[in-house]
Amino acid sequence: MTTNSSHHALVRRRLLPAALLALACLTAPSAWAQAGNWPNKPVRIVVPFPPGGTTDILARAVAPELTKAFGQSFVVENRAGAGGNLGADIVAKSPNDGYTLLMGTVGTHGINRALYDKLPFDPIKDFAPVTLVAAVPNVMVVNADKARAMGINSVQDFIRHAKANPGRLNMASSGNGTSIHLAGELFKNKTGIFMVHFPYRGSSPALLDLMGGNMDVMFDNLPSSMGHIRSGKLKALAVTSNQRSSALPDVPTVEEAAQLKGFEASSWFGLLAPAGTSPEIVSRIQKEVARALNDPAIKEKLQAQGAIPSGNTPQEFAKLIDAEHTKWAQVVKASGAKVD
Repeated sequence: MTTNSSHHALVRRRLLPAALLALACLTAPSAWAQAGNWPNKPVRIVVPFPPGGTTDILARAVAPELTKAFGQSFVVENRAGAGGNLGADIVAKSPNDGYTLLMGTVGTHGINRALYDKLPFDPIKDFAPVTLVAAVPNVMVVNADKARAMGINSVQDFIRHAKANPGRLNMASSGNGTSIHLAGELFKNKTGIFMVHFPYRGSSPALLDLMGGNMDVMFDNLPSSMGHIRSGKLKALAVTSNQRSSALPDVPTVEEAAQLKGFEASSWFGLLAPAGTSPEIVSRIQKEVARALNDPAIKEKLQAQGAIPSGNTPQEFAKLIDAEHTKWAQVVKASGAKVD
């Protein structure tokens, strides 16, 4: 009897691990299985700003290329609000199955943690970086007609006019916490001028009011302003990067134009997935984005708009995000920027 009981116990001990393994495979598919079947339905790319801005432009540049590469639709979904935090939070809380991606920005993943007292997501822990899509200089633009009427042809002219009219100039931005907002705050801080900040729900509505004469200046991402600069509706006074843009070679940097040493407030945009997404899926997306951004026609189109295409590895993108947190925390402190 004792021998028989021991035999049954031994059989149970041998069968239990196999049974548990089978149950695990049935109830929670492995990352390998998930990646192996992916994608078998449309993938959404959440853009945390309205249509027409640079975040949207870049998402719509890569989405059709990913659709072609994977044979499933990559659909851009605009979910604007709270300086990009609304859309970022949606992705942070989405299933990590590879079917929801975020076109993150320097705002959502570099600035906002320093600017907002509390975020509904952690920009580091809640995301898996996929790839940097592009870096973009910001450009200081004014309404061309108003600039002519006020005799503003340069950054120095603008500073003189602002100092002579304290608080009477309105500065538009694409939302609190965006690099567009921070570039303007840094400019105010370093020049000692005061302008009233008006945050919009993206670049597109802010630009409409700037061109309509309701706003006086904006430090916009270059791609979303480029068409209006070329049409003559907006006048570019300076770029906020530390080097001139090849897309606007005759436009000086803010540092050059106003002798503001070290002034630099550029933007970047990249794809991220919810934390825990299969590394194989992340790698496959990164490789296809890099391939697309290396296509001469796409590269030329983005560069003509002022963007600098990237397509770097997830590891390189993660390092950039870490570095940007440190940098922008210092910029937020130096600028005195607050969410208003």
